[in-house]
Amino acid sequence: MKKQMTVVMLMLMMVFIGFGIVIPVLPLMITDAGANEFHLGLMLSLYSLISFIVSPIWGAWSEKVGRRPIILIGTLGFSISYLLFGLADGQLWLMYVSRILGGLFSGAVTAVIVAYVADITTNEQRTKGMALVGMSIGLGFTFGPAFGGILSAYGHNTPFFAASALTLITCVLGFGRLKESLPQEKRTGRNEASPSRWTAFTGRMKYLYVLSFFVTFTLAGLESTLLYFEAQRIPDITATQIGFMFFFCGLAGALVQGGIVRRYIKKGREKKTIAVGLIVSSLGFFLLLLSSNIVDATIYLCVFGIGNALIRPCVISLITQKTTVSQGIASGLNSSMDSFGRIAGPILAIAVFNWIPSMPYIIGGLLCLVAIGLLVRFSTLDRSQSTANTSA
Repeated sequence: MKKQMTVVMLMLMMVFIGFGIVIPVLPLMITDAGANEFHLGLMLSLYSLISFIVSPIWGAWSEKVGRRPIILIGTLGFSISYLLFGLADGQLWLMYVSRILGGLFSGAVTAVIVAYVADITTNEQRTKGMALVGMSIGLGFTFGPAFGGILSAYGHNTPFFAASALTLITCVLGFGRLKESLPQEKRTGRNEASPSRWTAFTGRMKYLYVLSFFVTFTLAGLESTLLYFEAQRIPDITATQIGFMFFFCGLAGALVQGGIVRRYIKKGREKKTIAVGLIVSSLGFFLLLLSSNIVDATIYLCVFGIGNALIRPCVISLITQKTTVSQGIASGLNSSMDSFGRIAGPILAIAVFNWIPSMPYIIGGLLCLVAIGLLVRFSTLDRSQSTANTSA
């Protein structure tokens, strides 16, 4: 398991370095094409809409053909999508094609890797495994935006070429090193109809999935407006500075997931950790409203990042522990909820930003607090289910 986790962590980190590289320059590339922030929100949402539709399909296919081939297809598709965006050179239509392809292949990486980790870990190891997944993603987001900000000095399309090369290397690494996690005897038949993703959205589980949506929805709103928001508060802020803000935010999150969640959050403590994470994330949103320079803005973004780092691995761990359907279907639905949050988040955030710039952060902070109610409801039903199972 240790060797498999090492390969998965390295692949995830490289994929999300590539993903993070483009964050500081994506708005600038769209501006270079003569478009406004509306197209940024539309591209982000279109990417996520496609991912929302196809993620459960990738998850179901991985139940039939295995996790490894789907993950390799996803990394190769990511590489092609980044290359197309880099080649767009001001052609808005090609940027849209690139984002559609990115959305198409994203579920093949994120949802199926979560299912892969669930395959190779026991329930007792699950939170630790998902913390390592989160730490790898966090490290990717740590270094990615910083690299993107630095590479943008050589042209706004340079980070996209770097991301394409890195994900292609990841595909080659996976081809050589990634072993299959789902043995033949545990796969579904190729002609057997796959259950709908919504079979997982039942009973107490639906509260976890909605909570997962809230977390991504608020994060996507922050990502899509932060450059515009801070530009109003900090004159002459650059893509490089935004990149380093995300660098420190990702570093803080990775340290929390690798140092706290992985080591100290054992099975049964996930719910309390999620509650703490929601409160800390809410605090981060409200603190960002007070930012006035690059230093305090970075600190406040790190507060948000720490809260987010406490929430995500614990939610995924609970979903994979408590699900009554296959790991591929459960992970596919969670990836769909993640994508749904990334569809709605940028659209609403940019809309309310144009009305009142601080509104995305007020809404984000309040929704984190509302999500505590979802957690309480899940906990109540989960205790009732456990009691019923014990009595039986």
